[in-house]
Amino acid sequence: MSETQNLSGPNEERSSDERGESRSGKSRRDFLMHSGAVAAGAALFGTLPSCAATASERAIAQGIARTPVGSDGVVRIGVIGPGGMGTGHVHAFLNFAKKNLEKVEIVAVAEVEDTRRANAKRVCDEVQGADSCTAYLDHRELLERKDIHGVVIATPEHWHAPMAEDAILAGKDVYVEKPMTLRLDDALRLRRVSRANPDQLLQVGTQKMQLPKYQAAQKMIAEGKIGKPTFSQTSYCRNSANGEWLYYKIEDHWQPGKTLDWERWCGPLGTRAWDPHVYARWRRYKDYSTGIIGDLLVHEITPMMMALDQGWPTRVCATGGHYVDKKMENHDQVNIEVQFEKGHTMIVAGSTCNEHGLETTIRGHQGNIFLGGGNCVMRPERLFADEIDEETVACENIGNDQDAHRRNWLDCIRTRRKPLADVELGTQVMVVVDLATRSMWEGKAFTFDPDSLRARPVGS
Repeated sequence: MSETQNLSGPNEERSSDERGESRSGKSRRDFLMHSGAVAAGAALFGTLPSCAATASERAIAQGIARTPVGSDGVVRIGVIGPGGMGTGHVHAFLNFAKKNLEKVEIVAVAEVEDTRRANAKRVCDEVQGADSCTAYLDHRELLERKDIHGVVIATPEHWHAPMAEDAILAGKDVYVEKPMTLRLDDALRLRRVSRANPDQLLQVGTQKMQLPKYQAAQKMIAEGKIGKPTFSQTSYCRNSANGEWLYYKIEDHWQPGKTLDWERWCGPLGTRAWDPHVYARWRRYKDYSTGIIGDLLVHEITPMMMALDQGWPTRVCATGGHYVDKKMENHDQVNIEVQFEKGHTMIVAGSTCNEHGLETTIRGHQGNIFLGGGNCVMRPERLFADEIDEETVACENIGNDQDAHRRNWLDCIRTRRKPLADVELGTQVMVVVDLATRSMWEGKAFTFDPDSLRARPVGS
């Protein structure tokens, strides 16, 4: 069920425990029945809801106990959805072990397409040794294993919430790809699940979170160096000749019911007619993805919200257009305005039809922070130039920030420290993602009440 392209074989190993009793002591039947109920419930909320509380209000279960990392210190993980991004995760964690950077082992993968599943197992076995990794069709069988400490979820967006919940209830720490969920109601529910099971950690796989310049900006703002932060801007803009996400190939060997479990891939959204374009390029379709907002802009919005620390978004308005790529359901141009509960406005631009974006900037009453390069640069406002000195924080080049993010998650698994991109920040970001998406499609601005956790169209 991977997030994008290829990795896998038709007759992979099943769980080594074929009895009705799982390694955790709970019956497989009980676990699968609960998990199926979660997925069935999620299916009710595949469309854009008018209120973001419904799914989140369903009863929350208590998960089983977490398996602690043993004295050998090896973190054993499973990867669910070893496709495009999932393949990147597989190779990254294997490289950490090969280079002796981390004591980590991929012991299981789960995937609905045969070739991807076989390839993922083969890649792991070639590096770690024969039969070091077990491949599963059903992610719930993977989660049943008591020897797994954490799981990486790199599936399409509509599976993020139910799989993350399944993993938490199975006693696993979670690294879930961005956006944290497809819809806001799912994010609010996942937040409740996480709060009810505080022994499990959740990290959202958002890029740029580990970049030192955002940590430096966060420190400057907290110390009051720019005064009250009033207005910020950021963007993620890129271009394509023929349309975005068309580089994901349509494969001839995909045969639903034979080499691919299409019904399982559809999962919580309910089975649809087979469409290889949706399967390969789901980011282009509004039922399966929020497009530019959830796939691209979250990489910019999330570290900015962390640095600003302005609380919950309280008002979101967005416009979107189909200016060049008219065949794509999701918009190829997006412009968003967000207001926050502590008194701050952020504007965000996203495009897949022009690559010239906005310089990432945080404006304050007394000074401005510029984050367009690798450093954090603060320049005072003219009125305060005699009182405040310009300051540049030279930031370390950390290399691949995604690798740093993965390693941060492994460190959190060992130390039990809070992940940098945790479920709380992930939920706040999903307020922006979901309400901006609804604003574009419905032509309305939306408000969000941090006390009731409810969203409403302005004027309703």
